[in-house]
Amino acid sequence: MTARPTLWPPAGTRLCRRDEIGDDECRGFAFGEGTERFEMFLVCKAGQVRAYVNDCPHAGTPLDWQENQFLNHEKTLLLCGTHGALFRIEDGRCVAGPCLGRKLTPMPIRIAAGEIRLD
Repeated sequence: MTARPTLWPPAGTRLCRRDEIGDDECRGFAFGEGTERFEMFLVCKAGQVRAYVNDCPHAGTPLDWQENQFLNHEKTLLLCGTHGALFRIEDGRCVAGPCLGRKLTPMPIRIAAGEIRLD
């Protein structure tokens, strides 16, 4: 098992209720401040919720161009607002743009008792 990056919130951290994120929706989260700030997001597609670190593997910038705006217009792919790279929702792999073939960093989550928590 890979070690958790030091800025990641601890396992068990509550993110939100499951009913607070619907299909074709995303929700961003930030923890800490300054150089200790960590950002991540949830995305829900076809009833499945996934979590990724909010960091483009090409530019090192957050993906969202506006708060909680991570999807392309068609809501079929994740979009980096900095340079337009497109990533598959199901595995975070870049399918178009300057980081083709690279992946977003997934985050482990669990859904229990109607809540989404880091795992």
